[in-house]
Amino acid sequence: MSGFEGRAAEWLAWARTAGFDAYWSYRDAFFALVPPPARRTLEVGCGEGRVSRDLTARGHRVTALDASPTLLGAAAESDRESEYVLGTAEALPFADASFALVVAYNVLMDVADMPAAVAEAARVLEPGGHLCACVTHPLADAGGWAHDADDAPFVLEGSYLAARPFRVSVERAGLTMTFDGMAYPLEAYAGALEAAGLAIEALRQPVPAAGAASAAEGAGWGRWRRVPMFLMLRAVKRAV
Repeated sequence: MSGFEGRAAEWLAWARTAGFDAYWSYRDAFFALVPPPARRTLEVGCGEGRVSRDLTARGHRVTALDASPTLLGAAAESDRESEYVLGTAEALPFADASFALVVAYNVLMDVADMPAAVAEAARVLEPGGHLCACVTHPLADAGGWAHDADDAPFVLEGSYLAARPFRVSVERAGLTMTFDGMAYPLEAYAGALEAAGLAIEALRQPVPAAGAASAAEGAGWGRWRRVPMFLMLRAVKRAV
C-alpha cells in the first residue's frame, strides 16, 4: 500500500469529475446509515474531501483527517466550514471520547494496520457513539469478472479467507487511477470491531442507485447488481 500522496493529482481528477466515480452511485445508501448530527463528527481518511463536504451539507460539525498533505490541502480549500488535520488512522491526534461519530469511507482496506485503525476510531468515540464505515466488499476483493458484459460470471481466485494485498489500475474516459490496499474476509473486520468494543448495529450490501451510474462507468455496470461492490456498516461503542 503506497498511499495516495504519490497519486494525489490522479485522484483529484478522478474524484472531482462529476458523477464519474462509483461514490455517486452508492453515497445515498451510506448516508442512510449515518446517525443525525451530534456533538462532533470525525472523518478518517478524508482524501480530497467529498465525504466531509457531504457530511457538512447534512449538518455535521466535521473534523477531517488524512495522511496526504496534497489531498488535505485540496479538501480544506473546498470546505471552509470544517477542520482539516494531517495524520494517520492508526494514531489519531485526538483525545479519548472526543467525537460522537467517526466516518471511514473506503479507508479501512487502505491503511497499514486495519485493526489498529478500528481501535483508534473506538478510542476517540464517546460511549454510545458510532463508527460508520464503507469498504470494498470482501467477496468482490476475492475474485474478478470473466469478461466485461453485464452477464459475466464472477470467478473466485485464491483464498477468500486469507488477508492479502491487492492492486488494480483502472483506465476510463481518459483518466487512470490505481487502487491498492488489503483484501480482508468479513470475519477480519468483525473481529477488529469486537476487539475494539464496537458492536455492529447495521450491515448493508448496496446495489448502485437506480439511474445514478454515469456513462463513464462503461459497459458491465449491471454486474454490480449481482455481486456487491461495497460493504457498509454502522457500529456502536459499548458502554464500559
